[in-house]
Amino acid sequence: MNENLTSNNIDNNEFNFNTEEIDYEELISRLEEIKKSIVLLEKKLIE
Repeated sequence: MNENLTSNNIDNNEFNFNTEEIDYEELISRLEEIKKSIVLLEKKLIE
C-alpha cells in the first residue's frame, strides 16, 4: 500500500508541475499580447 501512495504522490507532483508550466506559458503569452497593445497605444498617442 505504501508503494501505491508513493506512486500517487509522484503522479500528483507531475500533474502539479505540468499545470504550473501551462500556467506559466499562458502568462507569458498574455504578457506578450499586453506588450503589443501597449506599443500600439503608444504609436497612436505619438501620432
